[in-house]
Amino acid sequence: MSFLIDSSIMITSQILFFGFGWLFFMRQLFKDYEVRQYVVQVIFSVTFAFSCTMFELIIFEILGVLNSSSRYFHWKMNLCVILLILVFMVPFYIGYFIVSNIRLLHKQRLLFSCLLWLTFMYFFWKLGDPFPILSPKHGILSIEQLISRVGVIGVTLMALLSGFGAVNCPYTYMSYFLRNVTDTDILALERRLLQTMDMIISKKKRMAMARRTMFQKGEVHNRPSGFWGMIKSVTASAPGSENLTLIQQEVDALEELSRQLFLETADLYATKERIEYSKTFKGKYFNFLGYFFSIYCVWKIFMATINIVFDRVGKTDPVTRGIEITVNYLGIQFDVKFWSQHISFILVGIIIVTSIRGLLITLTKFFYAISSSKSSNVIVLLLAQIMGMYFVSSVLLIRMSMPVEYRTIITEVLGELQFNFYHRWFDVIFLVSALSSILFLYLAHKQAPEKHMAP
Repeated sequence: MSFLIDSSIMITSQILFFGFGWLFFMRQLFKDYEVRQYVVQVIFSVTFAFSCTMFELIIFEILGVLNSSSRYFHWKMNLCVILLILVFMVPFYIGYFIVSNIRLLHKQRLLFSCLLWLTFMYFFWKLGDPFPILSPKHGILSIEQLISRVGVIGVTLMALLSGFGAVNCPYTYMSYFLRNVTDTDILALERRLLQTMDMIISKKKRMAMARRTMFQKGEVHNRPSGFWGMIKSVTASAPGSENLTLIQQEVDALEELSRQLFLETADLYATKERIEYSKTFKGKYFNFLGYFFSIYCVWKIFMATINIVFDRVGKTDPVTRGIEITVNYLGIQFDVKFWSQHISFILVGIIIVTSIRGLLITLTKFFYAISSSKSSNVIVLLLAQIMGMYFVSSVLLIRMSMPVEYRTIITEVLGELQFNFYHRWFDVIFLVSALSSILFLYLAHKQAPEKHMAP
């Protein structure tokens, strides 16, 4: 009876997560597109639901909600379903929609979709060869084979996003990094933009007048066709007539310049708004957060370097370790086990909420940046793949933030993976991502004033 009650609680929460994923899909990702393939929407929502369920089970594990055997069963079932989606279903449908967009392969799209999926499986399987991610006793068909490879990809994505976020967050929030933009700078750039637009209009008028003159003289109808006619029209023109090809090239160059000037003008307006916003109370608060994240970024880079150099992985969760150090230093009586449980719950909850929120915001920006009406289905499936792998690897890493007694069931469900490897791999990729982001943002910040000062 208790198993049925526990299962009903889990099913209800999964339905709620599925509904939230469905609404996010309709209201955020596809609000500017017509939904042509509901299977894409279902796959995205199911992936989101089972990903969130893993985090829910972590919280239930800390709070002791549900029976222990029920939690183990739903852990196992949830993990099997999410791996089935990430390794078999999503890659197949990505290949299917890619082939469907190629007209020559339309009749044999099922065959070519299977070939693409087999290609993915080959590289996915070969991915595990260079990494010490498994115990040698695991068979080729064990669930650990899939989790270990998904974990490598997911941890890599997490480390890349974390490294960039740790650097970009203080760069975005701190007013120290804002360029000094005045109204004179904006007016000068707008004047250049208007002059460019006037030149474009003037040249297009010349082209229109030249075409009208040629039409009146009958040159349009008598113009030689074919390749040699095109060469002749480029290299020679009648006396007193305009060379339309050269003018069109000038117009194209000016239009590209106008686009760049427009983007630079919009960037200056955005920077000026950020300067005004930084003077408000909320802006000063985010500026303070920027300094805090700067310290965090330096500390995280330092600790990642220490972990890599000395091959160090923590065996105690950070909360328990921090409380033990504080209690020993102050010499007071304190129930470390009791308070570490509650503080770990709060910490894990914050990590889960911020991870889900941050990933959804990143996915939305990424989707709008690269999607189109033809590629939208493929992009959404790729985002579902990234999201699922991100959340599976989050469970691998959050395990270290939990007290030892709560790690047992996660270790049993995930199998005998080389957990220390994933933490070391995260530190390596995080360090590379953070240092690369610092270099990139430094060059971009240094180049921006020079670009706007150019005549």
